Amino acid sequence: MRLLFLLTGLLTCFSNHILSQPQPSEPPKHEFRGVWIATVANIDWPSKPGLTTEAQKEELIRILDTHQRTGINAIMFQVRPAADAFYSKSEEPWSRYLSGKQGGAPDPFYDPLEFALTEAHKRGMELHAWFNPYRATMDMNPQNTREDHITKTHPGWFFSYGGKKLFNPGIPEVRSYIVRIIMNVVRNYDIDGVHFDDYFYPYPESRQLLPDTDTYRLYGADFDDIDDWRRHNVDTLIHQLSDSIHAAKHYLKFGISPFGIWRNSKRDPEGSETNGLEAYSALYADARKWIKEGWIDYINPQIYFPFGYAAAPYEKLVDWWSNNTYNKHLYIGQGVYRVTENREGWRDKSQIPRQIRYLRNNPRVQGSVFFSSKSLTSNLAGIRDSLQYDLYRYKALQPPMLWLDNTPPLEPMELTAKTIANNKVLLNWKTPLRSRDGETAYGYVIYRFNEGEEVNIENSRNILTISFDGKQTSYTDDGVRKNVRYTYAVTALDRLKNESGPSNLVVVKIN
Repeated sequence: MRLLFLLTGLLTCFSNHILSQPQPSEPPKHEFRGVWIATVANIDWPSKPGLTTEAQKEELIRILDTHQRTGINAIMFQVRPAADAFYSKSEEPWSRYLSGKQGGAPDPFYDPLEFALTEAHKRGMELHAWFNPYRATMDMNPQNTREDHITKTHPGWFFSYGGKKLFNPGIPEVRSYIVRIIMNVVRNYDIDGVHFDDYFYPYPESRQLLPDTDTYRLYGADFDDIDDWRRHNVDTLIHQLSDSIHAAKHYLKFGISPFGIWRNSKRDPEGSETNGLEAYSALYADARKWIKEGWIDYINPQIYFPFGYAAAPYEKLVDWWSNNTYNKHLYIGQGVYRVTENREGWRDKSQIPRQIRYLRNNPRVQGSVFFSSKSLTSNLAGIRDSLQYDLYRYKALQPPMLWLDNTPPLEPMELTAKTIANNKVLLNWKTPLRSRDGETAYGYVIYRFNEGEEVNIENSRNILTISFDGKQTSYTDDGVRKNVRYTYAVTALDRLKNESGPSNLVVVKIN
């Protein structure tokens, strides 16, 4: 992310205030509720390099457990901070943020991405593998890169800027290499999505020019303007990667989280009513084009600004992006780390809850992603409490993407229920038949309705659990009370969270 400031200190918990307020309308049943887990510089995980395998796993489980309680249903997990890897099936070296030394494997060995996937899916969370495509080093210290690192084996592929080495996007071999690296993860891991953040060409540094004029002379003959050529280079990578991802796995999502401002309206009448840095001209990132052309499945702009902010008002940007999604998904990037800033807008500790309520009133916005994990788990300004006890108090399914798959699975069959020891209810059902696209269940949603309550699976308050285990055909409900009659139903999910109709209903009286 652009604003990677680690925050220290916690503000007073606002949970009592939250719980005393009138409850809003029911949270939506379908909503993307994501969080970025940043591994670069050990921002979120692991807490420091060189932890034991056991300690790394324990930390990640605690993080995921906390996010599950909060209501989060999607993890943006940073697997490639700087031409390195948080996964074993890579031609790039292990990240130094994992072991303390680039190339150092976990000991005892495990695959962090595989582990994170398993644990996220256990909790009904999607996991999107977050890549930084162009960043190759975080500093210029050669001791921090191995001799076989790509910056040393192909030095001509890089330029230095802002104290880092960066892949040169104008070199065709660079684009092919990046696509190959990412497609290796697509083919070898059961990820739910591929995710980029806002780093394309680097953010401008004062008195520093991008050192790519020689590359432009070599490859940019078709462009009169070097800026247009730079945008073309990024466009080409996005388009090529999109085609490759969707050809390999039809259900895999590809999303990008650009800087919040595409263009200002004073520069382009189709731009937003803002007056700040433009991703289009500063980073050569034409994110509006990527979604307009259908190359990406979701756009996740980082609108890390408060309501009414003069240069970039939150409300103006949400509205602008919602009018420029071209029927794809829009998730708003929320800057939770900013809530402790003593600045106009952020002194209001209800800022982010109000932002979530605002975007929920726009039917063209499907959710939020929070930066970053530590800001949520630390409950800065009581934001985690606001989510857990109010805004995200009921579970939500990730919104389906009908352009990728619009065929729901068939309903589960022969649901039965019986009481077992200690006043629990055991549910059993049979796997649904294959639907017309040949798919059966990727997972299930279990619903419970109290006596006298309308049987309505569209109401999220009735969701007991969401499972991503298509082999599961039973569930034990241990949250029932004596002398109450309950009605149960089960639905099936496919990989893209299309949901079947309900199974037969079963009624159980707890004596």
